[in-house]
Amino acid sequence: MSRAVRKAWMTRAWVLHHRPYRDTSRIVEAFSREQGRVTLFARGARGPRSRTASLLQPFVPLLVSWRGHGDAAQLTAVDLADGPTTGTPGLPAGAVMSGFYLNELILRLTTRDDPHPDLFDAYSTALGALAAGGTPDAPLRVFERRLLEELGYGVDLEVEMGSGRAIDPDGRYVYRAGQGVAPAIADGSGAVAGRSLLSLAAGRFAAPAELEDARRVLRAALDYCLEGRELATRAVARAVAGKERR
Repeated sequence: MSRAVRKAWMTRAWVLHHRPYRDTSRIVEAFSREQGRVTLFARGARGPRSRTASLLQPFVPLLVSWRGHGDAAQLTAVDLADGPTTGTPGLPAGAVMSGFYLNELILRLTTRDDPHPDLFDAYSTALGALAAGGTPDAPLRVFERRLLEELGYGVDLEVEMGSGRAIDPDGRYVYRAGQGVAPAIADGSGAVAGRSLLSLAAGRFAAPAELEDARRVLRAALDYCLEGRELATRAVARAVAGKERR
């Protein structure tokens, strides 16, 4: 029985990661809008005259074509696409670690050949915000929540688990991974403001305290999905900044 041919023609994609393969080629982990995360062989992509060497980089909006059987296909064409970083491919130095953090989340938590067009759009939007400068906190939190929704681990941030009562903006709550939000019995270090939960649900933040509460809630939710696995970008961030920022 012949295996089905996997192919795509000039579909929008981003490079998440690449590594050398033999003398002049690369193995590329790409995230495409139509087919999700895919593994591609890019033959000759590290050669001295290869045009694709400069294109097959993270944070560059691309159009890619591929064809092949099995888990990895042969990259057959690549070109620049219109996107949030068109004209200035890449990210500012201060945003690169945040970009790699997003890439690692996708690599760790999505499945190959499983399309997530809405997540692709959210990722593109996050990169556009990072490329525009400013603090990365809000774009990261919005993307993290979208990722959790796509994975089926969306957090209901507007009602209490069990009772179904609406979240009180002036109340204090605790998030229980895999379960939901409950009123805080005591205002300890794990409690977050109801206003912060509602801001996270809306994807809009009015104060640094809301962003910090959102970071803590989403960190707990992502750690639950990661099942104890450490993210390399978090370890690097701790080493560089001396404290954990994501």
